[in-house]
Amino acid sequence: MIYTMIFPILFPIIAGLFLLVMKEPENRKILTGMTGAALLISGGSMVYALLRIRGEAVILFHLTSTLPIYLKPDELGLLFAAVVTIVWVLAGFFSFSYMRPHKGGREKGEKRFYGFYLMVFGILTGLNFAGNLITFYLFYELMTLLSMPLVIHTKSREAIMAAFKYMFYSFSGAYMALFGLYFLYRFGNTLTFTAGGVLDQSMVAGNEGLLLMTAFIMIIGFGVKAGMFPLHAWLPTAHPVAPAPASALLSAVIVKGGVLGIIRVVYYMFGADFIRGTWVQTAWLTLTLVTIFMGSMLAYREKVLKKRLAYSTVSQVSYILFGLALLEPAALEGGILHVVCHAFIKCALFLIAGAVIHKTGRERADEWTGIGKEMPVTMWCFVFLSLALTGIPPTGGFISKWYLILGALHSETGIFSWLGPVVLLVSALLTAGYLLPIAMKGFFPGEDYKYEKNAENRRKKLSAEEIPIVVLTVLAVGLGIWPNPLIKYILGIVSFVLQEGVGI
Repeated sequence: MIYTMIFPILFPIIAGLFLLVMKEPENRKILTGMTGAALLISGGSMVYALLRIRGEAVILFHLTSTLPIYLKPDELGLLFAAVVTIVWVLAGFFSFSYMRPHKGGREKGEKRFYGFYLMVFGILTGLNFAGNLITFYLFYELMTLLSMPLVIHTKSREAIMAAFKYMFYSFSGAYMALFGLYFLYRFGNTLTFTAGGVLDQSMVAGNEGLLLMTAFIMIIGFGVKAGMFPLHAWLPTAHPVAPAPASALLSAVIVKGGVLGIIRVVYYMFGADFIRGTWVQTAWLTLTLVTIFMGSMLAYREKVLKKRLAYSTVSQVSYILFGLALLEPAALEGGILHVVCHAFIKCALFLIAGAVIHKTGRERADEWTGIGKEMPVTMWCFVFLSLALTGIPPTGGFISKWYLILGALHSETGIFSWLGPVVLLVSALLTAGYLLPIAMKGFFPGEDYKYEKNAENRRKKLSAEEIPIVVLTVLAVGLGIWPNPLIKYILGIVSFVLQEGVGI
């Protein structure tokens, strides 16, 4: 069983390192073939691990005699790992076509991109499999370090500055989380994930104010990666300059590393009861609603599509954080559901943006007039994904937002029980406003639009770029039509984390 758990972490890291040090192959197909095989093997090993792992633990090494670095995935970690695997493999295969230049030659840094791409896959698996907070923190820092080259890929001035900004914000947030680790260990004597929290109540007495401040600092720290106001600015800077597959991963799963960190801190370290009804919950709820509205409004006003989608991620990920901050079962269920739905939707939207930009060079949303006639499959996917992100039934986005609003209405959080649903509905209208007009102009360009048919336009088979987009679209819509298996699984997670005194 130890190999079942460690192989999905080590193999993509080793494969990525091999790509980085190997000699540049003369034939590009060798490079993509090796990367594709590594992705399939990593994905297959992850599927096997998801089916076989049942509460086992593997100690990797000890930082101190009482601080082990070990893996012990629970149902929450396995769910995040499954989402990462689906998104990573599909975006990886999309990148083979995206990274191929249209006019011959070679894409500069392609080997480097695939090498770091595989390594981050392994690191994220370790993050999701972490058995305690110190192990989680170790992989969290590695995730930032190894994903930075994906942002800096083009080596342009804008990419370099964006990468530095990404690292500065991420490390600042991580150090805030590290600050909290010391206090958690001091007042809990353990960093092992435990449902209900690890705090020793005999030691907490008289130190409640200090621990509440610690909890808030850690929430802000992990919230940096999740794009929560006021430390969200790295997202709209990093996304436009990164290659589309990297932007998709940043938005779909890497920001969810911050979400997972907040879940672990709030529900497994401090415990929901410790934070419920305090100024920490009030401040946290306020920040999430500000982020939701601000992100949606900035996305509505933004003209560059990838940057618009980045602001959208700022808003949508705070939907999840709002659900977590309510500390209420239905809202927590909706938040975790939105982790899954948003990952599929936003990954596909960024891949669509990349496909259109790669083929036509049109980076602004107002330049997509007539794209529906040139790339009909891609734009139909854009339509369904836009409906899903808006929250229109019967898509997955509707189901997750239904539970979020239901949880808010049932929560005993005063003004937030009704203000939250209002902000979410306003944000949904803004989401429709910055996505659906693109689709309408794409399919109904007007009488002045001139469409020239060519051999590429007349093809009837799906292209290599379109297959991952179609699969992600089917998943995003399918989660709304057949949500019960996932809801049942998440209900088990919610029931577990709201218990007290049960370690993973």
